[in-house]
Amino acid sequence: MSSADLTPPEAARWAARAGLPLAAARHAAVAATANHIHSVVAVLRELDFGDIPPALAYRADQETNDAAV
Repeated sequence: MSSADLTPPEAARWAARAGLPLAAARHAAVAATANHIHSVVAVLRELDFGDIPPALAYRADQETNDAAV
């Protein structure tokens, strides 16, 4: 998908292609939701996670309980 926003007709076409036909009244809402998800994913892709260990390195049982917030 390009950086251009998904239009309601395109959302309907992609949904139909995936086997999920949409009522015409839902095209705009689905397009808006898809555009929002796309913008959130774009922000997440910009984050630098270079110094963060993978999730497999996290051990909850080794955490110290601390009530301070």
